[in-house]
Parts: sequence; C-alpha cells; structure tokens
Amino acid sequence: MNIGILQLNVTAGDIVGNADKIAQAVVSAGEQGADICLTSELALTGYPPRDLLLYPEFLRQAQKHLEELAARLKDSVPVLVGTALPSPNGVRPAVNAAALLSGGKVCDTFVKMLLPNYDVFDEERYFMPAESPGSFTFGGKRIGVTICEDIWNDKDFWKDRTRYGNDPVDILCQHGVDMIVNLSASPFNLGKFETREAMIKACAVRHKVPVFYVNQTGGNDDLVFDGRSFAVSHDGELLIRAAAFEEDILIVESTVTAVPGQDSVRPLLEKPVEEAFAALVTGTRDYATKCGFKKAVLALSGGIDSALTAVVAAKALGPENVTVALMPSPHSSRGSVDDSKDLVQRLGITAMILPIGPLMEEFDSTLSDAFQGYSSDVTEENLQSRIRGVLMMALSNKYGAVLLTTGNKSELAVGYCTIYGDMSGALAVIADLPKTMVYAVSEYVNATMGELIPRSIIDKAPSAELRPGQVDQDSLPPYDILDEILHLRVEKRFSVEEIVAAGHDRATVERITHLVKIAEFKRRQAAPGIKVTDRAFGTGWRMPVACRVPI
Repeated sequence: MNIGILQLNVTAGDIVGNADKIAQAVVSAGEQGADICLTSELALTGYPPRDLLLYPEFLRQAQKHLEELAARLKDSVPVLVGTALPSPNGVRPAVNAAALLSGGKVCDTFVKMLLPNYDVFDEERYFMPAESPGSFTFGGKRIGVTICEDIWNDKDFWKDRTRYGNDPVDILCQHGVDMIVNLSASPFNLGKFETREAMIKACAVRHKVPVFYVNQTGGNDDLVFDGRSFAVSHDGELLIRAAAFEEDILIVESTVTAVPGQDSVRPLLEKPVEEAFAALVTGTRDYATKCGFKKAVLALSGGIDSALTAVVAAKALGPENVTVALMPSPHSSRGSVDDSKDLVQRLGITAMILPIGPLMEEFDSTLSDAFQGYSSDVTEENLQSRIRGVLMMALSNKYGAVLLTTGNKSELAVGYCTIYGDMSGALAVIADLPKTMVYAVSEYVNATMGELIPRSIIDKAPSAELRPGQVDQDSLPPYDILDEILHLRVEKRFSVEEIVAAGHDRATVERITHLVKIAEFKRRQAAPGIKVTDRAFGTGWRMPVACRVPI
C-alpha cells in the first residue's frame, strides 16, 4: 500500500481555496501511485483558524465544503482530511477532526483526543476532545489515526513531562493497529524538528509500528510551519522526509523497512541560522501574500536590523517589489546614509531619501510653547522616530504596500523602541531574533549568498542615532550579556535570584527585568512578529500590563 503525504501551504479561513489545493494534491498523488492520502491538521479550514471557530456559519461551511470535496474526489484515491466540524454536544463549538473521504462520501471521522493549551495553543477554548482515538481498515491494514498532540504524550520519551493521563498511541496499539498516521500542524521554532523526529522514531520503536507523519508548511500570522513531513519504519528507520518550508508530496510504501534511497529523504537545514532565515522568508512572504500585498516598504537606517529585514523582504517578495526609505536627520552619520545606499545597490531594491530635518524644526516650533520650561530629553528623540513612522505609513497607504518594521527581540523585550515610531507597521519581521542572532543570521547571509550586507554595517556599533554620538550601549549592557539575561528570563522563566545565581550582576538583572515589565504596554500594540524561538512575544506571551511582579 502506497501512502501519499500531502504537505501543503493552506490559508486560515480559506475553505474554498484550501479545498481546491487538497483536491489537486490528491489527484497528483494518485497519479504518482498513492493508494491513500493524508493531509495536515485542519487543512480544510486552515491552521490556526482561532476565533473563526466560534462562528457557527464557519463550521457549517467547513462541513458543506468537506462533503463537496468528497464528491469531487469520487473517482480519486481515498484521503484523510484535517478539518474542524461542529461539536455534537455544544459544550464547545467544534471538534478537531480527520475525515476519511472515499467513493464520493465522508465515510468516517476521527476526533483529536489531546488538546494542547500552552504557548501558542488554545484548543480547549474551541474543541471538544474525543474520549478515545479511532482507527479504520484499508488495504488489509488497520490504520490508527492521531492528530498532532495525540502523538506527543509518550511517557517513555518524555519521562516526567507527559501532560495527559492517556496516550492515544498506547490505546491504538493495544487494539492491534498495523500503523499510525499523524495529521499535524506543528509550528516551527529552533530545535523543534530534531525533537519531533526523535520522538516519533522512539514511538515507532516502542510500539513496533511504522508511523506516517504529515505537517503543514508555510506561514499564517506570527506562526511559521516548517513541513518536513516524514515516515519511519517499525524499527525507527527513516523512510522518507519532505522538504523544509516548501510544499511537497511524498509517496511511501507502508511496508518498506529500509531507506529506499537518498532522493526520498530531502536534505535538512543544517544550522539554526539557516532555519531561522528560511522561517523569516517564509513568514514574510506568506503574511504579505495571504493579506493581499504584493509589495513591501520599510525604513532603512544604515544599521544591521533594517539591513537584514531588507534582505528578507527582497528574498520573500522579490527585489523589484521592495521599496525602502532613507530618512536622515541632522544626527545621522554620513556613513549610515552611504551604507544604506550600498545595501540598496547590492539588493537591487528601490530607494528614496526623505530628510526629516525640516519636519523636526516644524515639530519643535509647534511644541515650543507647550514645552516652555522643560529641558530637551528623550521626548525630542522619540519625535524623530515618530516623524519617520508617519512618513512610512504614508508610503504604505499610497503604494498599497505592507509596512515591515525592523526591531529585534532584544529591543522589544526592554522597550528600546518607539511606539507610533519605528514600531509602526503590519509585520515585525525580526521581532523574535535576539540582537546576537541578528548578527549571526547576517553573517550566514553573507557567507552563503554573497556579500549582500556591507561589512561596514555589520561592524559598526549599534545606534539609534537620535542624538550626537549615541550608541546602544550608552543605556544597555553589551548585547551578549543582555541576550543571555533575556533568554533566562523570557524563555527559561528564571526569577531574578536564579539569573543572578547563573553569574550575572544583580543591579543589571534587576534593571533589565524591570525594563521587560514596563515595556509590556508597547508589546501589546506591536505588529505581529514571526516566531522563531521557543517563546516569542506573540500569541504565546500573555503578560498583564498593569501589574506588580514579585519575582
């Protein structure tokens, strides 16, 4: 029996478009020899559908188009389609299901048993869980059906980390299934793929059954899905692996017990920087195109953050579709302007120069009476950023282009960014890249794609250039120290005492954790950022704004 693994880039809410994509993939897989096909989790509705699931009409449309898809594929091979369907008891609105389409009908449905409710997941808000997993017979084989989290509760692999009392795979194997299939929409973060593959190999070995795993690819909002669907034999041998961050169709024989050849195993992305760059390009491309944009605009400062953002935008949308604005002030160095022009030429993007000096003078004049008796301070510095934000929003409106913001995770964490200024925009491309990783990814770009980013941009001291001689380290610790403290605080959830015990200066730790807290109101109003790390300032970060933190 040949199993077709359909790794598709679906769009949240686009039931009609997703149905078309699934139908085309099923037909193609059948022509390539598949006997039965698998899609990813919620492929028909798109993942994540979030609060669309609270609308009864959305669920009715999902059910209607599922039945129409079944009729459309009457003469094709059977397929398990991930979809949301109305809940039978109404306690929660929906079930997360895999529907078996065969012979023009919806023959059976299998409901997800384990509902994740951590990080970016909020499935208990929407779905009723199954009491037990299901299976069906096809081609003389009993096939156990699991959906994403259902396969993430192996007590032997996770030891004391299991989140649920029951393991759906255990239950299925106790009932004598011949194989396990898993329909997933597993969001990307660095290091997750290795864990995912190791876990499923361990599952196959423990239960002595082959496992066929299909994952979504592409970006939706702040989440990126890396694909890399795969299958392993009953002894944990990798049979096949799909491409990373791309659509792919795999055909794998269910009884193969050895790797059939390297052509069947798509190459891995070998380094975290390579994965991160691919995720940023995928997330930017899909955010723009799925929101209806073909073009992007961004501000270019001459610094490393905006330079890397421009590279990502050019790779995601094509250099001909990227326009940048250089907005020098009286405090901007000649080198920053020249470096920006050099970057523009290397990337082949369009640039314009919009000096903000005259606008700064107008603002100073307009506010002179209101500011009478007050000394010049950060207010005037922030006005420069806000002038630039207004200009960039005007370009976005006029050109019908998505505005990309350029701040990194380190800045967003401590509030080293200006609300209604450089934070203005629709997508924060590198908002989940710490500053040290911005440098690492930039070095990767130059090492593998030619010297796209001028060396002078990488080597210069970071500066917002809002006053003469300003550099970031005037008000922040060196970025290697800052990023380590932020990693321990944000991703590892360490207390102040634990960070100090890890070897950091107490006064610095207390200051940084305080800055993280008071910047929360800015992050609430920030553009969505592409998730790259284990814990991003996005849908998985839910901190109160008005609070007092004892830790």
